Amino acid sequence: MPLRILLEHYLRSSIFPENNPDKGRNKGGNMKIRTFLLQALVPVLLALVLNGSAFAGGPGFQDKNKTKIPEVEAKAVSAVEGAADIDAKITAAADFVTKYPKSTSRQHVAEYIVDQILAVKDPAQKLALAQKFPTVFTANTEAELIKPALIDAYLQLNRFDEAFAEGAAYLAKKPDDISVLVNLTITGTEQAKKQNPKYVNASRQYGARAIEQFEANKKPAGMDDAIWEKQKALLPQVYQEMAIVSLMEQKPAEAQVKLEKATKSNPADPFNYMLLGSIANDEYQKLAVTYKGMAAGKEKDDALARANALLDKVIDYYAHGVGLAEGKPQYQNFHDQLLQDLASYYRYRHSNSSDGLQKLIDSYKQP
Repeated sequence: MPLRILLEHYLRSSIFPENNPDKGRNKGGNMKIRTFLLQALVPVLLALVLNGSAFAGGPGFQDKNKTKIPEVEAKAVSAVEGAADIDAKITAAADFVTKYPKSTSRQHVAEYIVDQILAVKDPAQKLALAQKFPTVFTANTEAELIKPALIDAYLQLNRFDEAFAEGAAYLAKKPDDISVLVNLTITGTEQAKKQNPKYVNASRQYGARAIEQFEANKKPAGMDDAIWEKQKALLPQVYQEMAIVSLMEQKPAEAQVKLEKATKSNPADPFNYMLLGSIANDEYQKLAVTYKGMAAGKEKDDALARANALLDKVIDYYAHGVGLAEGKPQYQNFHDQLLQDLASYYRYRHSNSSDGLQKLIDSYKQP
């Protein structure tokens, strides 16, 4: 299930210089985009990442795993599925395994219980159930089934060391589990934004693997086609997260490539355009510093022309972001703050006039 991306706020940053390179404010110029991201942005909420909704989109229980079985076994399976709550279902499942340990429906029952555990909202309960599962389904292949739910519970409980340790062991055996790859990717990046870089290397690795799998359309074995399509909708989010990691590492060219792919995959996300504009703005800042130290002449005039061209690029990206965010309550703070910088830059490039700005913004609105 695709994650819900809700941009909570976009705080005005101090890194932007004045628009005129001759009067540029450089105090914040050296802070670059890294500080801007770490201190000013909270672009992604992990609420849905950490409540199991994304993991619940995994291969899951499918009726086709059921085969024709004796009537007494079928009744036992029905007792599992018809039990009142998850605890009763596990009790019934334990009874089924005890009575029919070699049943052809054992795999079906195990997968059904995994799906039920994944759907549990309380993370502490989910963890306890995930830890209980291997005591009922003791085969090695069955024990692996519950790992995504176990990882999910650890993430929800902010037990990140355990989540990444379990994730590494699980992905070594199931390297194509796209749900686990994506959720660990996003979690590691979100922690890095909070100045906890402990998981960023793992996040980068998992993100690269997820992107490769999405781009190659490598659907995990046993995953329903419809669920796979929902999972693939996460590709632009993964691009964006990997771009943010690149920006934190001060690799803007690398980030730009990822953001351009993100905008191609999801042209409706305004945040990508703000980031692209910030990369161009950083180039502008550096050129403005160079320009100020140059002697008058053609070389300085050429530098000013390049600076203005970069500023026009910033304006276009920011207008794109504002246009996509306009009229959407979830982006209101983002829209208002970005618009302030956009308006300031636009006026500088248009003789202190805002004429035509709204038209530019409107051109990027979604129908």
